[in-house]
Amino acid sequence: MKIHKRINGVRRSVMRNLTKNIGKSNEEAGNGTTTAIKKILITRPNHRLGNLLLLTPLVQEVIATFPDSEIDLFVKGGVTPVIYKNYSNISKIIQLPKKPFKDLFKYLKGWAVIKTKNYDLVINANYGSSSGRLSTLFAQSRYKMFGDFDESLALSHPDYKHIAKNSIYNLRQYLTQMGIPVNTSEIPSLDLKLDQEEIKTGKEKLFSLVKNDKKTICLFTNATGDKCYSEDWWTGFYGKLAQAFPDYNIIELLPVENISKLNFSIPSFYSTDVREMGAFVAASVAFIAADNGVMHLASASGTPTIGLFSITDEKEYAPYSKNSFSVNTNILDHDGITALIRKSLNNPES
Repeated sequence: MKIHKRINGVRRSVMRNLTKNIGKSNEEAGNGTTTAIKKILITRPNHRLGNLLLLTPLVQEVIATFPDSEIDLFVKGGVTPVIYKNYSNISKIIQLPKKPFKDLFKYLKGWAVIKTKNYDLVINANYGSSSGRLSTLFAQSRYKMFGDFDESLALSHPDYKHIAKNSIYNLRQYLTQMGIPVNTSEIPSLDLKLDQEEIKTGKEKLFSLVKNDKKTICLFTNATGDKCYSEDWWTGFYGKLAQAFPDYNIIELLPVENISKLNFSIPSFYSTDVREMGAFVAASVAFIAADNGVMHLASASGTPTIGLFSITDEKEYAPYSKNSFSVNTNILDHDGITALIRKSLNNPES
């Protein structure tokens, strides 16, 4: 393990211990309506593509509950405005620099914004985030949801542990304490909110690559660290797919590093534009990748997504939109995974 990873691990552990007892979600009774909640801050100070996409269900939930609200997002890095381009309720995106000590002034300015602005509700989107708890405490608001892990909710909702769903279950319970009726509707899926022009362009780019009208399966062979599968694994898996789906195009979406675990042996598409990538994937009938940010991007594009898991927890990160699923590659081999994909493609409404 690299030194900086060890340092970051220690830092996160120390911060969690220091902040675990910070704050308690207000349980002050409300008036049973949503009209008093107009200005909302959602805090998720993280720069990773996957985590920011996993925030989209909570944003949808807040908009559905408070349709006339103005929502500020407290995040890190520069990709958030791209993800939330078509979310009309987003008022301001407060972006902390990815590396605070390289731009300390901008970092402090971001914290100053949430201190000087008055909100009606602040929501910490991740119970494990120490900076999320700190920013919830720091912000000016009548109501604050710190987003503690709730054992009773975990018992009543089998999917409570999922990163995209946990904060929604917490929010629904929190709002009942304010007198607002409980929401029992389905948890929203990840959503990039691609517009019609983006979808049209994505289809055109896919057609220009494959030059036929056959259905397309898209692969993404890259991932970070131990989540990344070897060239041998991908070569063997591709062989099984090609044999099982002779009437489909099988293509590869390339990562920003422009590398391929299949050694560029199949048609591939390269882009560094998140929305362009999402629109391209949206033209496919299935997307297959290890657990990573691009897997969540595919899920947010609306394409049935198959997540490959060997290290990380499926209960926390599995794609869950319609016809999406995860597989544990420690249990299933290439044949087993291919069989599940065949079943999924043959029963798209299941």
